[in-house]
This record gives sequence, structure tokens and C-alpha cells, in this order.
Amino acid sequence: MDPVFSPPLHRQRHQFVIDFVKRNKPKKVVDLGCSECNLLQKLKFHREIELLVGVDINGANIKKKMHGLAPMSTDYLQPSFDQLRIELYQGSVTQEDARLRGFDLVTSIELIEHLPLADVERFSKVVFGYMTPVAVIVSTPNFEFNHLFHQPAGFRHSDHKFEWTRAEFKSWALKVCLEYGYAVEFTGVGQAPPGQQERVGFCSQIGVFRRLEGRQNGNMSFGDDAEDVFQYTLLYSINYPSLHNNNILQRVLVSEVLYWAEKMKRNWIEEKTGERDDTYALCRAEWEGEECLGASEQHMEMEDKQTACGAEMKNPGEHQESELFWTNGERQQESLRLHRCVSVPLAVLWSCCPKLSALSGSLSNLRHILMNDPEVKLSHDGSAVLLNDQEQDLEEEEEDHDDLEDSGYPICSHSVETEEDWEKNV
Repeated sequence: MDPVFSPPLHRQRHQFVIDFVKRNKPKKVVDLGCSECNLLQKLKFHREIELLVGVDINGANIKKKMHGLAPMSTDYLQPSFDQLRIELYQGSVTQEDARLRGFDLVTSIELIEHLPLADVERFSKVVFGYMTPVAVIVSTPNFEFNHLFHQPAGFRHSDHKFEWTRAEFKSWALKVCLEYGYAVEFTGVGQAPPGQQERVGFCSQIGVFRRLEGRQNGNMSFGDDAEDVFQYTLLYSINYPSLHNNNILQRVLVSEVLYWAEKMKRNWIEEKTGERDDTYALCRAEWEGEECLGASEQHMEMEDKQTACGAEMKNPGEHQESELFWTNGERQQESLRLHRCVSVPLAVLWSCCPKLSALSGSLSNLRHILMNDPEVKLSHDGSAVLLNDQEQDLEEEEEDHDDLEDSGYPICSHSVETEEDWEKNV
């Protein structure tokens, strides 16, 4: 019977790369021969990676699944400080491109056997001599394993140009190490049946190459203009949302401030009306006895050419503002309306909400960010967030309704009596 691998062999190869990434935490990774981006789909969840690149000579294969690498909705709703950029290129691994130099990890999973033997040396020169990554993972079929598939003379795939034995793979790998300054470790995935592992080895043999200390980046044989070579075609690129982006950071901070300020406002109103919700007990305990909404007294004054007006705040946490209306350019006050606001100190928000303090870094930074945002209304000295008093909003709506009635304009009514009167008049 043919060997049956569990998990499937392709998953074992991908898991080998994932385990390497977990241990070594590379920031820049490129997968050569990425095809339909299956390995990239898994690597994008490992956010120690900041730049994830795929290259394949078949652009149609890349386009089939490339949009599956886009950020998910949760990446936008809950952005983190992690940074990730994904790029997909169409190009040949036998051609150099300056955008692929200096990576931490290059993977070549079941790729090299698809190259004509004449191109293998060019592949070695580009990957190890030009790209000079810190580490390279190369996997390729082990020809010695083939007789277990009942095909001792044939290759496993019609497009394979060759399949190496363990000795042939080792010979190529050691030559690469000698020429370009790397060390290699041999391993593999897909174990043979019991009693045959030593005789035939792994189904897929793997070489893990590590650049030697003191190895110079680049290779003199490429010339001084090698940095300017760009032969690949960019097919897809995307930046994942990150809190390192100032616009995203401001959006998250504003959202958090408004959310917690509103909760604190409701808590204060419930305390004032005797309908306090016990769910705030834990949050209040974290404030270490500091009152959520402090009393303050503010006066708005207009000297000489302006009418003096204002109101002293009578209640803790309540802030009053005045609006003046002028007519015909005359300095004559038409009406004065006092707007009650609930004042939530920024210092309390910053100290009792760990996420706000972690994101903003300092109270002054938080204040600076909020001052430039139109969604947040701050007190005159910038020390507190002002929220409209819901009770006054309802009162003003009733006043507006009464004013409309007094204006003489008809008001639509949807009562049953009106409908009956209308029917009688028809």
C-alpha cells in the first residue's frame, strides 16, 4: 500500500515553516513559488512578521487567491500595534530584484525540482548570493522514497525536471554553503513506514540554511548596480491597520474616550437620581476613591463690547454654557440659553481606563489628540470632556415642539380622531 501521511504532506511542510517562524521570529519573510498563496495565508496570522512577500512566475495562480490575504473585519475593529505589509510579485526565481534583498527568511517549498538543471545554479546565485537572507528553507522530493509509491523510475509530478536523492541534495547544499557562506542542517517531513526510515529517509527532504556570522550582504559578482534591479511585477499589496498609524490611533482613542465618558456620565446621573447601577462598583473601586465627576465652577464673561453672561455650576459634574444671539449687527442680546453639560475629567478617564493610558502614553498626549478631533468637546482649559445632559435635550425638544405650535403652522397628527374627522368631511 502507498504510504498515507497524517496530517497530509503539504500541511506538514507548511507546519515546518510555521514552527521555524515561531522559534526565530523573522520580521521579513518571502515565499518563492507561492502559487495560490496557501502558505502565506497561514503566515499572515503570525504578527511578528512585518513584511510578508510571495513570488511566483505564474501570475494567474497568484490572482486566484490573493484577495484572501486582505485584512479581516476584526483587524479594522480591533487594530493592534503590530505592523504587517503583504506584497505579491510575478517573477522568476532565477532573476534578481532589489526589493527581495536582506530578508530574514526565504522559503522555497517544493520549488527547485521544477527548474531545469541549468537554472539551478542561477537559483542558488540569486537566493544565496544576491538576496543574502539570514535563513533559507528549501524542501524538495526525496527520490529514494519513490519506490514506496510504486514508481521507482518516474517522478512524482509531470512538471518535475529532476528529483534528488539524499546524497545529491546534500552535495548541492554543501556546495552552496561553501560558495556563499552558509551552514546547513538536513531534516524532512513525511516519515517512512516502520523499519524503513533509515533506508529511504523522509518523503520530503529539507535543508535549513543559516547565514554565517560576518557574512557580507550581497555578492560582488552582481556588480555595484545590483541594488537598482527591479524585474518583478507587483500584483498586490496591502497594509494592515496598525496603531502606529496616527489616524487609526486617534480614531481608537476617541472611540474609547467617548465610550467611557458616556458610561461615567450615566453613572453620575444614576447616583444623582438614586438609580445607581451596581455594575459600576468595580470601575469605581479602580478609581481609588477619586470621584468620577468633580465639582467645578466656571464663569463666562464678556467685557465692555460684549454682554456679560454666564452661570456658576450648581451641581458636581454639571457644566453650563451660554449661547448669545445677535440681530442686525446691533449689540443687543436677543436671547440667552443655558446648556447644561456633564463634565468628565480627563485625568479620571486616563487613570481608570488602562487602554487609554497605554495607547496615549501620557495625559498631555491624550489631551492634545482630543483637542484636534471634532467629535470630542473639551472644557475651556482642556481638562475635561463635556457631554450633553440628556434631560435637557428632552426639555429642548419639547420646547421646540411648543414653539412650532405657537408659530401658527399646522402640525401633523396621527390620532384616530383626526382620521375620523377627515373622513366625515369628505
